[in-house]
Amino acid sequence: MTTGTDVNHARHDTAWSFPGIAARAAKTDEEGRIPPQSWTEVIESGYLRLFHSTEVGGVGANGTTQAEAMEALARACPGTYWTATVSALLCAKMISTYGDPDHHEGLLRSLLSGRKLAGFAVVETTAGSDSATFRTSVRPAGPPGGGFYISGEKARISNAPSADLAVTLARREKSPGDDGPDWCLAFVDLHQPGVRRYEIPHMGLRGMPWGGIVFTDAHVAERDVVPVPFHELAEGMAWGWLKISFAAIAIAESALAASVRHAKDRVSFGRPLAHMEGVQAQLADSRAQIDATRSLARRALCERVAGRSARDLIAKLKIYATEMAVQVVTRAVQIHGAAGVTKGHEVERLYRDAEMNVIGGFTSNRLREQVAEGMGLGPAVYGEFDWVTPAGLGRDPTGLDGPSFPEAGGH
Repeated sequence: MTTGTDVNHARHDTAWSFPGIAARAAKTDEEGRIPPQSWTEVIESGYLRLFHSTEVGGVGANGTTQAEAMEALARACPGTYWTATVSALLCAKMISTYGDPDHHEGLLRSLLSGRKLAGFAVVETTAGSDSATFRTSVRPAGPPGGGFYISGEKARISNAPSADLAVTLARREKSPGDDGPDWCLAFVDLHQPGVRRYEIPHMGLRGMPWGGIVFTDAHVAERDVVPVPFHELAEGMAWGWLKISFAAIAIAESALAASVRHAKDRVSFGRPLAHMEGVQAQLADSRAQIDATRSLARRALCERVAGRSARDLIAKLKIYATEMAVQVVTRAVQIHGAAGVTKGHEVERLYRDAEMNVIGGFTSNRLREQVAEGMGLGPAVYGEFDWVTPAGLGRDPTGLDGPSFPEAGGH
């Protein structure tokens, strides 16, 4: 395993490896929790510090090093990867991007050291991607304590049952004359009165804690409520799309490796599966798709690390990478036959994990709409329209309200 001190001098040939976490991956999935040993190994590897500058306790690793480390951890255990990367990359980037460096440096350091765990609380019970339905809000608390109260419920949130902190998207109850943004990020301490958490059973990524958070007038310090225009939030959320894309690549790579091993070992009809043209074609297709996706993902990450947005590129990457992984794992199931759908088999676990990435972070269907908007097709928002009247299809065929339609076969 790469140690924390190695990260500063990481080379392209640095081999990131998490053998202990990989050895416990099946148990992590079966028990639905990350073993303490695995979390300790994540911390000691220096992984949590890769994505940030030295000023806040990070190491400022380059894009190549970050990519290698993300894929290695996700190969070892996708659930562990999600837990660590949601906290240290997505949530910490939201804090460093939108927070106050003077006030929030300590909070960042606690996440990068692994002393605290964060969850990104956006989705609510009413909908996943439709922010118009979100109801969680903050309001001024007033004297004597000042600050704000937050109320509402967030559901299907990564790390919710175990997190110490929730980076929470909320509406602002604005006072008269307040012309600031309607939305904010609230950095909420989850160890306080007014906070209740619950777990939600889930199909894949089972080692990742997943559930809901109910806020009932939980207190948030004034400096921890950061007004943000809603359109700017997508820029920060793109880190999450990148995180998911690397998880998908790793899952696909693991499924392909398992398929190659099985194809070499399994003899059917007098020859190894690997000698069958149909199996070879499936393996070759998977190899090509994974390598192409990895190249795109590394390009997008390096753009991002260099300070360029690459948001549109990352949106397209997330769509392709997550659905590519499902295709590759589906082929793996076909190659393994009944074993591939047997509970406890590596490929069965990977199949469940792959599907979670398509939905997680922002559904691929919604991202497709955003890509289409970028092509000049307009916003994907419903508006009433009438296709019938202008086409004349609303006329009464009896002729009582105008000319009738010609009889079938008429001229």
